[in-house]
Amino acid sequence: MLVLSRKKGESIVIQDQIELTILSVEGDIVKVGISAPKNVDIFRKEVYLSIQQSNRESVSPQKSDLNALMNRLRGGSTHKE
Repeated sequence: MLVLSRKKGESIVIQDQIELTILSVEGDIVKVGISAPKNVDIFRKEVYLSIQQSNRESVSPQKSDLNALMNRLRGGSTHKE
């Protein structure tokens, strides 16, 4: 991890397209402004992790879905008569 010190009003540039500017420092709170192309997604880390978890859950098959699929592949019925 690269660690840089910046003061209020100073910036960091990443790959000519993303600029991070320190807007204010008040106690433990640092406000950061981010200028980036519209195609670059920017999230707070906790939101990003939540999105990743939701995506994993939406694509992972449920155990009941797997059982139904296995039953169909074996030529069995998927419902009780």
